[in-house]
Amino acid sequence: MSLRQTLAALPRDARDTLFLLAVIAWVIAPQTDVLPPWTTALAASLLLWRGWLAWTLRPLPRAWLLRILLVLAVAGTVLTHRTILGRDAGVTLIVVLLALKTLEARAQRDAMVIFFLCFFTMLSNFFYSQSLLTAFAMLVALLGLLTALVNAHMPVGRPPLLQSLRTAATMALLGAPIMAALFMFFPRMAPLWGVPGDTLSGRTGLSGNMKVGSIAELALDDRIALRVRFDDPNINLPQSVLYFRGPVLSSFDGREWLADPVREDSTLSDRMGLPAQLQVQGAPLRYEITLEAHQRPWLLLLEAAPGKPEVAGMNTFMTQDLQWVASRPITDIVRLRAESYPQFSHGPRTATPALRAMKALPPGLNPRTMALAQQMRADPALAAGGTQALVDATLRRLRTGGYEYTLEPGVYGEHTADEFWFDRKAGFCEHIASAFVVLMRAMDVPARIVTGYQGGESNPVDGYWTVRQSDAHAWTEVWIEGRGWVRVDPTGAVSPGRIGQFQRLQAPRSAMANAVGTMMSPDTVQRLRAVWEAANNRWNQWVLNYTQSRQLDLLRALGFDAPDWQDLARVLAALVVATAAAGAAWTLWERLQHDPWLRLLARARARLERSGLPTTASMPPRTLAAQAQARFGADATDAAAWLLRLEQLRYAPPSTSRVQALGQLRRDLRRLRWPAPRRPS
Repeated sequence: MSLRQTLAALPRDARDTLFLLAVIAWVIAPQTDVLPPWTTALAASLLLWRGWLAWTLRPLPRAWLLRILLVLAVAGTVLTHRTILGRDAGVTLIVVLLALKTLEARAQRDAMVIFFLCFFTMLSNFFYSQSLLTAFAMLVALLGLLTALVNAHMPVGRPPLLQSLRTAATMALLGAPIMAALFMFFPRMAPLWGVPGDTLSGRTGLSGNMKVGSIAELALDDRIALRVRFDDPNINLPQSVLYFRGPVLSSFDGREWLADPVREDSTLSDRMGLPAQLQVQGAPLRYEITLEAHQRPWLLLLEAAPGKPEVAGMNTFMTQDLQWVASRPITDIVRLRAESYPQFSHGPRTATPALRAMKALPPGLNPRTMALAQQMRADPALAAGGTQALVDATLRRLRTGGYEYTLEPGVYGEHTADEFWFDRKAGFCEHIASAFVVLMRAMDVPARIVTGYQGGESNPVDGYWTVRQSDAHAWTEVWIEGRGWVRVDPTGAVSPGRIGQFQRLQAPRSAMANAVGTMMSPDTVQRLRAVWEAANNRWNQWVLNYTQSRQLDLLRALGFDAPDWQDLARVLAALVVATAAAGAAWTLWERLQHDPWLRLLARARARLERSGLPTTASMPPRTLAAQAQARFGADATDAAAWLLRLEQLRYAPPSTSRVQALGQLRRDLRRLRWPAPRRPS
């Protein structure tokens, strides 16, 4: 017997249970990468167990066994998260409770509890991802849950699931305009609006420190970090201009680079007043950035932005390191406008005491690099050329010394700079930048590391430039007398393609990627990817980034001069009233669409019942007329004649139009005298 025949032979309860279990598995599946492994394994085991019980028509487990599993699940949650409160612990617990509840669903009340738990679990998926793919998966889950819910309210017979699906889809379509109106006009008042963010885990890979090897791992991450749309759609920028500035690292302990601890620990008011001494020249680049959530306050603007970026709901400031920072972490997608000047200079032009910290190195480390620095300082030609000559000589060494830019440089030991300059001669951007700054400082030249993103690619579908996590980069700044801080990217000396034409390192392709590559040309894959990312970008722009400012812009377009959240509430109330009125009008229209002949018959039947004549819905007008005359005699003559005219209209063609005949019968019904109720003798 085939699977379809087996399913058809199952009792309805077993069939409905298997369908609901499939929907629950679909709801939980997107969270398997964020749930603890034991939670995923336990939930899958419980669902499979419940499915086996339904398939084999076996009884549900005893209550004592479920209590033991519940205690173990709570204990596992506490041991994993150290609490049962918060986002991660709460989602873990709700998933386990949902799976356990399926094992005690003996009545409709239990089914309703499962439905509500499943709806909540479905919403919890958006705690971790609000992507277009997640939204589509949860839309399918919503239709599945509504189908199961509709099916649960059909207690008689064996209604097909397709019929329940049609009903659920109709309900969802009827509710879609209301949901769209609520989305567009329900006031978004921070911090009450939005999906909660997790401030304990970053996603960009950039932080206030840099260990050798940390950014190398991001070359494998192809997620999008930010999108940029320039005001000039025909702009043709060289990749070497696209530097998006992040944290500046100036403190070095021999293995790890840290941001200046004074600036990191200072208060917001102190940091807002720090001078960047920025001077710009040339034409500015005006653009809009859509920044993905990265749980950090960095805005990652294109170098260099002298003016305050336009971002709704945030205070922003620029530190003396030329980095733009927000007043709170970026926990959701943020869109901002900014203006940057590719030609700029910043920092003090003459030596200051603060620059001495930019020469500091931990004692006793990298002795061969220190010796190389002394050798270069002792060269008369380099000494005569000043700092710029030392920089040029170091870059020349990188270009001609057999150094390699690689994704897999290996694990470095204690003397990281020595290993790079003399042993391995291979590394990613952070190895190259760190070794370069160590050598500069050893030659008594102030230098520091800047982290951020470099490069990007233009999407031909929507015109946005896409910057990915694999574009994370580390470059350096060297202080030169009379010029201030000057950007020097030593990675460009090792691998010019990384900075110029922007040739990314590619991770090894999986078997699936190789299979796709054999079936489709690289150009086709690239076009499909561009279309998909353009669709995701539209989702981010018009759904995830639909903020209160965009709501107010919509009201201005509707004619409001100075809209506020109260105007939003008024518009929403007006839409609710209009929707209710439209629903009432539709109900009235639907009633009018019913057979007017049947409505007249129903009114006559109701009138006879009030007179004391028992009737049934199956009685035709002729039978009603005969029973009325038999019961009431001459008092029912007019009523019987009216009923016979009503029957004639139904089964014999009228001499006048049907509409006119119905109207005349309706008027006669209002004037008709019905027999009075008789008292029992």
